[in-house]
Amino acid sequence: MSRTSKPPRTSEKFDLEYDVVVVGYGYAGGISALVAADNGAKVLLIEKSSVPGGISICSYGALRCANDRDLAFQYLKKTNAGRTPDDVVRALADGMCEMEGYVRELAKASGAVVTTTEDYGKGANYPLEGYKSFYHTNIELPNFNAREAYPWAHGAPGGPVTFKVVEDNLKLRDVTVMLETEALRLISRNAGDTQEVLGVTIRTKDNAIKRVKARRGVVLCTGGFEGNREYREQFWEGVPINPCCGQNNTGDGIRMAQDVGAKLWHMWHFHGCYGFTYPDPKYPYMIRVKRLPDWTPTHEDQAKVKMAWILLDQTGRRYMNEYQPYTQDTTHRPLHYFDPATQTYPRNPSFLICDENGRKMYALGRPTSNDEGVRVDWSEDNLKEVELGILKKADTIEELAAELGIDPSLAKQSIARWNEQCAKGSDDDHGRPAGTMTPITTGPFYGAPVGAIVTNTQGGPAHNARQQIVDHFGDPIPRLYAAGEMGSSFGHLYMSGSNITECFVNGRIVGREIMKLKPWDSADSGKRNPAREMEVAK
Repeated sequence: MSRTSKPPRTSEKFDLEYDVVVVGYGYAGGISALVAADNGAKVLLIEKSSVPGGISICSYGALRCANDRDLAFQYLKKTNAGRTPDDVVRALADGMCEMEGYVRELAKASGAVVTTTEDYGKGANYPLEGYKSFYHTNIELPNFNAREAYPWAHGAPGGPVTFKVVEDNLKLRDVTVMLETEALRLISRNAGDTQEVLGVTIRTKDNAIKRVKARRGVVLCTGGFEGNREYREQFWEGVPINPCCGQNNTGDGIRMAQDVGAKLWHMWHFHGCYGFTYPDPKYPYMIRVKRLPDWTPTHEDQAKVKMAWILLDQTGRRYMNEYQPYTQDTTHRPLHYFDPATQTYPRNPSFLICDENGRKMYALGRPTSNDEGVRVDWSEDNLKEVELGILKKADTIEELAAELGIDPSLAKQSIARWNEQCAKGSDDDHGRPAGTMTPITTGPFYGAPVGAIVTNTQGGPAHNARQQIVDHFGDPIPRLYAAGEMGSSFGHLYMSGSNITECFVNGRIVGREIMKLKPWDSADSGKRNPAREMEVAK
């Protein structure tokens, strides 16, 4: 079978047999597999990449938890703006309240230390009802060297630690792991007015096509579609929007779920910011700007870390608050603007501008990747990036603007206006917190084009509170489940650390629910109504 041919949806013969097949080995896939195994399943866990971890392993690894179910529910409901059913939101809120205890149990397999932080009283990202009920649970592994354990993982320091705990637990379960194994198509049969999922066709690392029976069901944990240019351009307004990691996340699970009738949700919503283009075409990613601490609106005093730069659009005008409450989540949004009069996206790319003092503050970029043989590092003083041409350097603002291709006079006026506001300690134009403002006065000056970046997507197949993927009528597709970012519950505003927790919460639900089903090939399978069985399984 060629790599472009489509395998048949139906099959009466299988090459491999498991109770549960989990597709995708990040946090969501790992937890789904180990909880299913804990409930008696023989599990196959497959991963398309040559290395495990997905983009989960690049995360900070801290899990968002909550101490009050009702308050957590109220906050999550508000931030989803009516785009996610209440029972799905409630399931996530309940899971967050149980998560600290679960993490402490998992940590025992690795001898890890679990700590919590109240985030200095901040709670969640926005001051909505219930926001102070949230906190972080962190995992620490003494003497653990992430670079030695997972040399391909290049991101935040906590992600590999949390992944190590998941991996250590999986090794204690009856779970078969197959890397470099791609899921091609779900195997299903007609079940009244729906499709019942029976298994999945895979391609192994030696290019063999195998049909795998999943006697209880299939769990799709394939992440998002960061690496799928067609999907990015079809579902998002701004172009181009490129990934900072996750080239293997190409929407495989979304495509397979749609093939059996799945409804989609939240396809417009993604987590991201803006960042730099690396000059080597062999490096497949954009590089995000440095992550600075979050702050809560109405608590502007929390925003105390200086941001070294401002952004100008392609005319040389400043147009946004560069330091939003959760800069790594929402700052891509203003860059999507399309000007119908000029038929352009005048903010994508924008231009990051700083001076010599800003250049010395910290590394302006933060590379992220989870691919073998794909890694770049950013210098702490940014001078390597000047040599590479990522950052342009000039003695005056006018010279820098000309180098960047923007109007020198307008750029000079914008910088002068910014410096005036810094002097009086108030951004009257766009409301950037005073504690983050830093003037741009000391040459030489530096600048770079920065484009909209996706870190991870939230959209995918819709699911119910039991993680069953549903069709366009809201009915569950028998024996098909989702977990993690492959159809995340977040449909409007994201909360830092919550996709990590969502992977764990979803995985626990899936592992329990899928094992309540009778195997589809059992003696009485012909007497059952699969769709009805899915409804009553509790």
